[in-house]
Amino acid sequence: MPARPAEPCAPSLQRAAPLRTVPCSGARRLQRAGSQPGCSRCAPGARLHLGQPDAAGHSGQRPAAPGGPPRAQRGSGGPGPGAQTRSSAGPRYPPARTGSRSAAPRAPPCAPRAPWTPRTRRAAPARPAVPGSALTGGGPGYPPRRRPSMSKSREMRILWFLLLFLCEARSQAVSRPNFILLVADDLGIGDPGCYGNKTLRTPGMDRLAQEGVKLTQHLAASPLCTPSRAAFMTGRYPVRSGMASTAGVGVFIFSACSGGLPTSEVTFAKLLKNQGYSTALIGKWHLGNNCHNKADFCHHPMSHGFGYFYGLLGTNMRDCKPGDGTVFIRGIRVLAFTPLKVITITLLTLVALKRLGLLRVPPAVFFCLLFLAALILGLLLAFLHYFRPLNCFLIRNHEITQQPMSFDNLTQRLTRDAARFIRRNVDTPFLLVLSYLHVHTALYSSEEFAGKSKHGIYGDAVEEMDWSIGGKANNWEGGIRIPGIFRWPGVLQAGLEIDEPTSNMDVFPTVVKLAGSPLPEDRVIDGRDLMPLLQGRSRRSDHEFLFHYCNMFLNAVRWHPHNSSSIWKAFFFTPKFTPEGANGCFSTQLCFCYGQYITHHDPPLLFDISKDPRERNPLSPRTEPRFREIVATMQQAADLHSRALQAVPNQLSVGNILWKPWLQMCCSSSGLPCQCDREAHDERETL
Repeated sequence: MPARPAEPCAPSLQRAAPLRTVPCSGARRLQRAGSQPGCSRCAPGARLHLGQPDAAGHSGQRPAAPGGPPRAQRGSGGPGPGAQTRSSAGPRYPPARTGSRSAAPRAPPCAPRAPWTPRTRRAAPARPAVPGSALTGGGPGYPPRRRPSMSKSREMRILWFLLLFLCEARSQAVSRPNFILLVADDLGIGDPGCYGNKTLRTPGMDRLAQEGVKLTQHLAASPLCTPSRAAFMTGRYPVRSGMASTAGVGVFIFSACSGGLPTSEVTFAKLLKNQGYSTALIGKWHLGNNCHNKADFCHHPMSHGFGYFYGLLGTNMRDCKPGDGTVFIRGIRVLAFTPLKVITITLLTLVALKRLGLLRVPPAVFFCLLFLAALILGLLLAFLHYFRPLNCFLIRNHEITQQPMSFDNLTQRLTRDAARFIRRNVDTPFLLVLSYLHVHTALYSSEEFAGKSKHGIYGDAVEEMDWSIGGKANNWEGGIRIPGIFRWPGVLQAGLEIDEPTSNMDVFPTVVKLAGSPLPEDRVIDGRDLMPLLQGRSRRSDHEFLFHYCNMFLNAVRWHPHNSSSIWKAFFFTPKFTPEGANGCFSTQLCFCYGQYITHHDPPLLFDISKDPRERNPLSPRTEPRFREIVATMQQAADLHSRALQAVPNQLSVGNILWKPWLQMCCSSSGLPCQCDREAHDERETL
C-alpha cells in the first residue's frame, strides 16, 4: 500500500472489536484501528479479528445459551434428514441489512493544531489487522460487578494504557499497516450479541460489529482445530498440506508427536517477516513442534515466520484442568478396562477349576496374570497423572515457563504479553496473532468473571474473552459458520452486513496483499482477497464453490451460482449420531468420517442455505425442479477439485500423532516430574 502520512490522533481509548464467523481455534475478524485528529501524531493501526473452530477428541454438545441458538455437536458432518437426529446448530440469524449504520462518534481531539469542525474533519485510514477473536481492555458495556478488584485492576487495564501510549507516542509515518489477528476457539456464531444472542454480554464484539463490516456466512475451512488453523495460516485447504487425517483422530493430541505444519508451507507470518514486519504469536498454536529430536523445533511457530511466541504448543483439553475429566474415555475402555475384565474373568475361572480339581494350574500362571493386570493398571494411572504436565504447558519462544500450566488469570497474562509486544514495536510495522484458549474445553475463567454470567462457566469464559478483546466440529452450518467482523475506520463502511460466502482461508491473501507482499506462485492458494467485497467494489464473493472436508474425506460442497441468490449445499455423507435420537457422537466422543460410522447419500443431501440455514428441510426432485441439474454441477466441481489435489505426506497419520518420549519437552533436567513455574520471574523480566 502507498505510504500514508500519520495524522494527529486523540488520546481516547477504543476497544478493539472481535471478528468471528466460525474458532476459536478459533471466529475471526479484521479490524483497523484508525487514527484520529488530536493532540499528537500516531501511525494508523489495523486489526483483523477471526473466530476459530476447534476440536480435541471431544464431541459433547455444549448447551446453548438462552437467547442464542443451540451449539453444534463436535464431530464431523451431521445426521441425515430429519430434525430429530440432526444437530440444530444453525444459528438464529438476524435479518440481512444492506444499509449501514453510522459509526459511533469519535472523541474530540485534546489539542488540535488547527480549528476544525465535524463537517470537514477526516479520520486517517487505519491499519488492517489480522484474524482473531477479540481484544478489549474492559470498559463500557459491563456492569460494575464484573470489574476487577483493585489488586487486579492495574494489570487488567494494561491494554488501555497501551492504546493510550500508542496514541500519544510520536512515530514515523509508515507505508504498511499493522495487523492484529485474534483467534477464538469454539465461539459459536450465535454466542455474540451482534449475532442475535440476547443474554450473553459481549459489548466488545458488538461494538466491533457496529463500527465494522459483519460477515454472516464466514466459514471455517475445517470443523476441527488443527486442519482449520493450517488453512488459516496458509490460505489453502488442509488436505493440500497433509494436515487432514485418514484416521479417526483429526488433531494433534500430544506435544511430543512428530507431525505438524510442513516447513515447505508458506504462512502469512513468513511473508510478512520477509517484508520487514515484527511478528508474534501469543496463545494457542496446535500445529506441531518437533520432528526428530526435542530441540529441532521444525514445526514450531518460530520456524513458520513468527519472531516471538508465548503460549501453548498443543491444545486445551479437559485433561489439562484437574477435575474436568478426560477425552480418552473410549481409548481407556478399549485399551485398559476391557483387558482388565478379561484378565479378571480368566483368573476367577482358573481359581474355580483348580478348587474343583478339574484343572491343575501352575502358580506361575496366576503370577503372570496378576502382573499383567498390575502393569495395565499402573500404565493407566501413570498416563492420567502425567498427561497434564507433559502436554499442557506454557512456553516462551523455545523455553518452558510453566509446566503444567495454570488457568489462573491466563487470559489476562496472554493479553498483557500482547500489549508488551505492541509497545515494543510501536515504531515498526508488526503482525500480532493473539490466539485465545477460550472457549474451548477445558472451560475456565478468572476470579473477576467466575459466576457472573447467566450461562455458567461457558458464559463466564465468553464474557472474559470479550473483556480481552471480544467451535465446534462438524460440517453442519453450526459447526463451520463462524462470526466474522472486519473493522477499518475510514476505509470500510460501518454497520455493513455481507451475506456472501467467505472463508477463514481468505485472511491469508487479504493480509499478504495489504502488507505489499506478492502471493506465492508455486502453489494453489484457495483463499480470496476480501478487500473488494468489504469495500463494496464487488457485491459477489469470489468463491463460487467451497469444499467442506471431514478429515481428508470430502464431506460436502457449497455452490453460490453467479446468476442466483441461492447458496446450495450438498452432503455426500453424514455421521451416525449415537445414541439414537441424539445430536452428537456421544459414544465415541468424536464423530468419525468413514465406514460404519457414516451414512452415504446418493443422491447427495441437498439444502438451500440461503432459505434454510438450519438445514432442516433437505430438498428432493419433487420440491426442487432443478434438483438433478444442481447436484450434477456440484458433483462435477467436486470431481475437478479432487483431481487437482496432489499426494503429500500425511502429517496426522498414526505414526505422526503418537507420543514419542525422545521428543518430549521438560523443564526439569532430571526428567520427571516435569514441573516448574517461571511465569512470575518472566513477567518481571519483560516489564
